[in-house]
Amino acid sequence: MSPEQFQQKLFSWFDNHGRKDLPWQRDINPYRVWVSEIMLQQTQVVSVIAYFNRFVARFPTVQSLASAELDEVLQHWSGLGYYARARNLYKTAQIVAGNAGVFPQTVAELSALPGIGRSTAGAILSIACGQSQPILDGNVKRVLARFHAVHGWPGDNKVAAQLWQISQRYTPTQRTGDYTQAMMDLGATLCTRSKPLCEICPVAEGCQARQLALVKQLPGPKPRKDVPVKQLYFLLLLDKENRILLERRPPTGIWGGLWSLPEFDDPQALQDWCLQRHYQMHALQTLPDQRHSFSHYHLDYTPILAKLENPINNVMEGERAVWYKTAEITTLGLPAPIKRLLQQHVTEDQNDEND
Repeated sequence: MSPEQFQQKLFSWFDNHGRKDLPWQRDINPYRVWVSEIMLQQTQVVSVIAYFNRFVARFPTVQSLASAELDEVLQHWSGLGYYARARNLYKTAQIVAGNAGVFPQTVAELSALPGIGRSTAGAILSIACGQSQPILDGNVKRVLARFHAVHGWPGDNKVAAQLWQISQRYTPTQRTGDYTQAMMDLGATLCTRSKPLCEICPVAEGCQARQLALVKQLPGPKPRKDVPVKQLYFLLLLDKENRILLERRPPTGIWGGLWSLPEFDDPQALQDWCLQRHYQMHALQTLPDQRHSFSHYHLDYTPILAKLENPINNVMEGERAVWYKTAEITTLGLPAPIKRLLQQHVTEDQNDEND
């Protein structure tokens, strides 16, 4: 099947069956496409829709995003995970706002911005600007790897280079935005990772993986590695006014820039930390162990709930640690597991005391 035939069949399918009512497909401009593409990295469409709507309602333009506080941006991102995406979104917004809100018009310039890779740049330029630019997100990798029976893990440089060449060859010069959307739709709805719907795929007759009975094997899996496990203890420390002690995490790394609970490698480190600050605790309660999985390790954590007897200062350690009232927690950028802990234990305690 030639690239032209592939495009024709794909357009016909997209015109009749493609998704055209997603929120980022309305009022299309580089900003909205960029925000949606960043959110859709590592996250499924169904999860992104509500976050996207809230995000662009609060930050409708790149200038409004750039002028906001990072805390508020992270709070609107809280729950989506992969928080480096939000920090890079904020950095890029400030750069673009400094250019009168105009996004670069080349892949090279866009790719130089924080958090924007070649595929995201291609999606922005093809969908929002009508340029003929190839993309290679996870869905498109799967479609092309199967269609051309490309063996190997797409994350491997040699395999990725081969797929980029194919993507370039099949990208049309007309209806570029529709083609990009159609390819992503095809991978997300028909050419899925498991149980692909080959019988109704518009390009099935040219699919080499189907002809060779290799659909289940392609694309090749990522080489397996043992996933390490990290153990931590989180301290939910409440003062007499039922305020919770939270610490802002460093700007880079896991949960970078978010507010979290003080964490420790073991109970003794927790006790030493409290002694150094002259905290007199009582009613210590060890809560059930929990697990949160990241892409590269598992975090097993034990929450410890405690009450503080002696009065303390409101702000410590250069404003990195702050005592927050329960009502203020909802305005903060919090990692999802920390937010759940606070909702389950801190707000409940507050309600109990108010009863």
